[in-house]
Amino acid sequence: MTAAREGTGRPTGRPPLTEERKAEIRLEIARAAVDLFVTQGVAATTGEHIGAAVGVSARTVWRYFPSKESCVRPLFSAGIDLIAECLRRWRPGEPLEEVMDRAFAADERLLSVPDRSTVGALVRLTRTEPGLRAIWLQTYDEAEPAFARALAERAGLAADDVRPAIQAAMLNAALRAAVEHHAWHTTDTEPDPATAQARLTATMRSALAVVAEGLA
Repeated sequence: MTAAREGTGRPTGRPPLTEERKAEIRLEIARAAVDLFVTQGVAATTGEHIGAAVGVSARTVWRYFPSKESCVRPLFSAGIDLIAECLRRWRPGEPLEEVMDRAFAADERLLSVPDRSTVGALVRLTRTEPGLRAIWLQTYDEAEPAFARALAERAGLAADDVRPAIQAAMLNAALRAAVEHHAWHTTDTEPDPATAQARLTATMRSALAVVAEGLA
């Protein structure tokens, strides 16, 4: 065997992507997909369009997402883990609104104000786009068990106890209702994204106050 065939032990080809870089690519694809959905509609948007906006091939888009509608999932699900962690650390007697304030503040480090404005436009599209509506509801369906586990851990209850499951369902419904209420009552031409974000936070605090007593 020649030296060339034996090789030198040096790695060949591109190095594998880190999990952090994969997450960044998923978020880039999500942002591009939302922008295209909002500006030209879901039906007129293809995987090729989304890939071109990011600088990747449609094949790469499909490697990360099974459908064009599912490309938006990272923007919908960005705060689930943060909320669950805040629920685990929820101290007895502490107002639920303050717990969620910490989650919202941490979430802002993941999504910039422009991203959040885009998500609002995306949520409005879920009223008329069944494919996006399915992804939106599926995201909340997946969040509920995470919230239930966090609440069970906080209370020292078994993971299969029905009480944290019911509490998680209440919390989940309140969060979704608040986001949808805010989206339905704002427009894509909101003059000040920061003001819109403040209104969303206030709406979510109001929703959480409604269920706080039952979650105490």
